[in-house]
Amino acid sequence: MAITIQYERPVSHAAHWARRMALFSCLLFVAAVLSHRFGPLTTPHFLALAGFAAVVAGVAVLLAAIGLARLWHVGARGGKAALTALLLCLLPLGFTGAAAYAYFYKPALYDVTTDTAAAPPWLAEPAAAQDWLPRIGPVGARDRAVQLAAYPGLSGRRYDGALDRVYQGVRKVAAAYGIAITAEDGLDNILADLEDLVVDPARVAQSQEALGDVPIPEARPLETPLIPRIGGPGDVLLQGEWRSPLFGFRFDVVIRLREEAETTLVDMRAASRYGPHDLGFGAALVEGYLKALDAELLGIAGD
Repeated sequence: MAITIQYERPVSHAAHWARRMALFSCLLFVAAVLSHRFGPLTTPHFLALAGFAAVVAGVAVLLAAIGLARLWHVGARGGKAALTALLLCLLPLGFTGAAAYAYFYKPALYDVTTDTAAAPPWLAEPAAAQDWLPRIGPVGARDRAVQLAAYPGLSGRRYDGALDRVYQGVRKVAAAYGIAITAEDGLDNILADLEDLVVDPARVAQSQEALGDVPIPEARPLETPLIPRIGGPGDVLLQGEWRSPLFGFRFDVVIRLREEAETTLVDMRAASRYGPHDLGFGAALVEGYLKALDAELLGIAGD
C-alpha cells in the first residue's frame, strides 16, 4: 500500500508583515510630501512624519530580510511579499538617506548670499515657528566665512544695462523660476531713470537760448564709499518666496539691484524658512536663478 506524503511549505509571517509595514510607511511618506508641497503642513512636521515613515520602513526591511532567509533555508512562502516590501521601502529610505548625506556633507548654513560683506537686507524679516528645529542664532561672520569656503563661486552679476532694463529681466526670471515677489522698495529710482529718457524739445530749445555760450560744467565723478552700503538710496530691493519643486521646502529670497557707473549690479540672498540647515538648496537656488538671469539678459552681462 503506497502512502502519499504531501509536503506543505511553511509560511513566513515576517515577510507578510514586512509588506504591510512597507506599504504603510510608503503611503504615509507620500501623504506627508503632498501635504507639505501643496497643503498647510510645515517643514518641521513634515520632517517628523518622514522620519517616522523611515523608521517603519527600516523595520520592514529587517522583517523582509528574515522572510528571504526563511525562503532560502526552508522554502517558506513569502518571497514575493518580501521583495514587494523592499521596493516600497525605497521611497522613504531613499529620501532619508539623501537628506542625511546632504546634512553631513553640506555646510551647516541656512542663509546664503552673493555679497558676504554686505548682504541684501530683508524688507520684512522672515519669521516662522521653528518647533523642534531651533536655530543657534543670527547669521554672523563665521557663517559667511563658511559659505566662502564652501561656495567660492557664489557671486553677484554685473550687467552693462540700465537699471530699468535689468529690473524687467529680474522680474521676468523670478516669475519663470517660481519666485513670488511679495515686497519691493526703491522703485522710484527706476521711475527717475524713465523720466530722464523723456526729452521735451521745447524745453531743450529754451534752455539753449537762455544759456547761450555759457559752458556747462561736467558732472563730478562719484566717490566710492569706504563702508559698504546696505539698502542705500539708489538700491532697488525685491523680496519674495520660493518653494522647491518636488518637496516644497520654503525659502525667503531678496534680490538687490544697484546702479554703478553705467552698469547694474545684481546680488541675491536666500534663506531657508525652517531649520538650521538648508541641505544645499539655498546655494543651488541662487546659482540657478542667476544663470537663468544671464540667459535672459544675454548680451549685456559683464564680469
